[in-house]
Amino acid sequence: MFNSSTIQAILVCQGAEYQAVCRGLSRITGSTPFVIPIPVGVENTYTYLQKSQELNNILNHPQPTLLVMGLCGSLQPRYQVGDIVVYADCIYQENTGDTLVYECDATLTASLQQCLHQVAVVKALTSDHMIWSSTEKCQLGQMLAADVVDMEGYTVLKFFNSTGVTVGMVRVVSDGCDRDLPNLNSTLNSDGSLQPLSLAIAMLKQPIAATRLVRGALQGLQVLEEVTTCLFQP
Repeated sequence: MFNSSTIQAILVCQGAEYQAVCRGLSRITGSTPFVIPIPVGVENTYTYLQKSQELNNILNHPQPTLLVMGLCGSLQPRYQVGDIVVYADCIYQENTGDTLVYECDATLTASLQQCLHQVAVVKALTSDHMIWSSTEKCQLGQMLAADVVDMEGYTVLKFFNSTGVTVGMVRVVSDGCDRDLPNLNSTLNSDGSLQPLSLAIAMLKQPIAATRLVRGALQGLQVLEEVTTCLFQP
């Protein structure tokens, strides 16, 4: 059975996802985990974790346990916007073509799934760029047998591998695999934040895809807020 009191911290992407998790926790009476905002992207996340002072207290805990939360994209038709998923593992494909994998803690994964009423346990792909094309989503889903995609999960598992830190991951699908999104890769700063002006221009160039992105994100964020409350309510 999932015991929320064992979670010392939640890692979640800075911005809207971080705010959604904080809103979910604000409904809880009593103590809640520390929420750490992390940047978007593989390299940005690893650099942040190396330098983060907030993690020192967690690493010094006798049984350090972290939960990664946030949004993800679907790579399979069966996972739709608003679906909650629990990660079994994360894979990453290097430039050489080699596919690497790190697993989440199996016991924590099972307890999270039970607490969330048997939601799907999935294989996640961590990408070093935003996957916006439905064609690429479907190709990656088929080629790698991955269910969802994010830009941080593998990095977190790699960083904490062999440190004794227990890691689990819960995410909410915010875009399906059957529709294109705006290509926002050029709007991402080197620190993992988004450039507001470039973002606005990119969205205006693809208004239908932009509307789809916003709707999916809003629905996903609402579910993320609710699932946070669900996990940590007494």
